[in-house]
Amino acid sequence: MTVLAEARAHLRKAEEFLELAELAESRDLFNGAASAAVTSGINAKDAVCLKLVGHTDKTESHSDAVVELKAAGPAAAPLATTLGRLLKLKNRSQYQPVGVARSDARKAIEWARRLYEAAVAIVTDN
Repeated sequence: MTVLAEARAHLRKAEEFLELAELAESRDLFNGAASAAVTSGINAKDAVCLKLVGHTDKTESHSDAVVELKAAGPAAAPLATTLGRLLKLKNRSQYQPVGVARSDARKAIEWARRLYEAAVAIVTDN
């Protein structure tokens, strides 16, 4: 698989998880919505990094993912703050006993959409 094909595959996953997040939120499944939004954002980050620098790191560290996006260049750096905000909801939505509120799920979806739309613009730019 070429790097561009891999970037496009991550972009498709980002879109799929964003749609899943919106569906979950519409059914008042706020933890699921936030979790899917986080996964969408991570896939959008992967697509951007693949397109701009030719690789993406697979790390478990949230801060590493933000740093990686910042380092991918001027088109990606402004997205790092959005990814950082989104990643802060990962543990609460997936592992902690206290769940995500509707307002946080909606914010997560908004941030994931911002990352996805930027990734589309970057990956489809020739």
